[in-house]
Amino acid sequence: AVGFISEDEYLEITGITREQSGEYECSASNDVAAPVVQRVKVTVNYPPYISDAKSTGVPVGQKGILLCEASAVPSADFQWYKDDKRLAEGQKGLKVENKAFFSRLTFFNVSEQDYGNYTCVASNQLGNTNASMILYEETTTALTPWKGPGAVHDGNNGAWRRGSCVWLLALPLVQLAHHF
Repeated sequence: AVGFISEDEYLEITGITREQSGEYECSASNDVAAPVVQRVKVTVNYPPYISDAKSTGVPVGQKGILLCEASAVPSADFQWYKDDKRLAEGQKGLKVENKAFFSRLTFFNVSEQDYGNYTCVASNQLGNTNASMILYEETTTALTPWKGPGAVHDGNNGAWRRGSCVWLLALPLVQLAHHF
């Protein structure tokens, strides 16, 4: 690890963080024999931290996926909830895929009843955390990046806003050019 050097027979790391996990190398030498090098792997255990969980828009009848990514040592166990009801593997039309660092909730044929708030819970022996996301209806007629909960869409694809920004930028440049 970068930044840890000790001239003693031991290396003390106080307040260790998960970023300091890794392989450390110890080298012992004297004037009699060649140096002896030993490597030690240090693992830092920590509770889960959810790094990615995004709401997703899916049209009715299409395949939808909610993804929850978490880092933890030891690896996190995942559970999914819709509102306050726990989702079980094998429920009709759903598949839960859990790996070491993520969980994927797949809807094979999204229906109106599938839309709503979902919570991903990641836990290990050191703690747990959760993140909420929304599966929302997205219509296939006008897919825009502004769709979804909390999005603001002006109905004109924002064209007048972009045009006015260019005009407002050009105005000070014209005034500045008149001075020179």
